[in-house]
Amino acid sequence: MTSRRLRTALRPAAGRDRGSATAFGLFLILVVLVLAGAILEGGNAMSARGHATDIAQQAARAGANQLNLGALRQNGVVQIDPAAAQAAATAFLNQMGEQGSVTATAEEVRVTVTVTRPGILVPILGLDTLTVRATATAAPITG
Repeated sequence: MTSRRLRTALRPAAGRDRGSATAFGLFLILVVLVLAGAILEGGNAMSARGHATDIAQQAARAGANQLNLGALRQNGVVQIDPAAAQAAATAFLNQMGEQGSVTATAEEVRVTVTVTRPGILVPILGLDTLTVRATATAAPITG
């Protein structure tokens, strides 16, 4: 068999596979883009969560620093002044430009912060923002 006949005989078989690598390549690119998007959004969510936790912890500590000096001087008992603690924690949240709630008792201050960030790629899915919450509690300690 000559090389010309061999090429002619093999040509229809090769033609049936034409374009199959293109379909596989497009599928592979789509998978890589979806994974990259998931990694970006996951990083955005982790960053927002860390920021919310940091703000909540700092606000709770600011509140826990507001001691009831009368109880400390009279009885030697370390207690929080709940009204002053709530005001201090709320002032800290306002200073940082974040939204949250503050609950203060004589024993502890609890702060919950809500952080909203714009999505990176999730707007494609119809989600414009990413919202995370973090809660922190602080109490005065002696020593």
